[in-house]
Amino acid sequence: MEGEAPAILKVLRTRRSIRVFKPEPVPRELIMKILDVARWAPSAHNAQPWRFVVITSDAVKQELAMKMAEAWRHDLSSDGVPEQRIKELTKASVRRFTSAPVLVLVCLTMEDMHSYPDERRRRAEHVMAVQSVAAAIQNMLLAAHALGLGACWFCAPLFCPDVVRKVLKLPSDLEPQALITLGFPAEEPKPPPRKPLSEVTRWERWEGEG
Repeated sequence: MEGEAPAILKVLRTRRSIRVFKPEPVPRELIMKILDVARWAPSAHNAQPWRFVVITSDAVKQELAMKMAEAWRHDLSSDGVPEQRIKELTKASVRRFTSAPVLVLVCLTMEDMHSYPDERRRRAEHVMAVQSVAAAIQNMLLAAHALGLGACWFCAPLFCPDVVRKVLKLPSDLEPQALITLGFPAEEPKPPPRKPLSEVTRWERWEGEG
């Protein structure tokens, strides 16, 4: 209808990070719909460098959450965080990942990306793969919201990739990038603040500041 914003714009504006879920399981067909939409994200060279590991087993979620919490405990202790605070943070982390009905580990692979002899271009190529995987994750979040589910993007695997790789028996070429919690939402977060366009946008050149 003329003058009415397309439905996709409403999905984009109303998506929220959901951290509290109802205990009911997520039907497999909904998970597959979300992953199908994820794979239609744009990617460098159309290399599609994303790989997904879906986790619904309580035992696997528990093992992964506990091992990741142990790694975080070590980092927090090295940072000089008080023991009581470490206990609070790691306990909340375990609860966050074990209470979500579904976890999706999103990984990166350089398998079909370009290969270069110099470090400068290899580094750029890896960044391109990271950006491509991030686009797939954004598609996942939007698809989940459109289907009446909630999701949240956590980058915790970046801080303990070897732990994640060992628990989930990942092949050596997969780089853990993010854990997406997924389920039916049990909260309605308020819209987070956003910086005005005038603060984050310039036309032609970045002028007018500094």
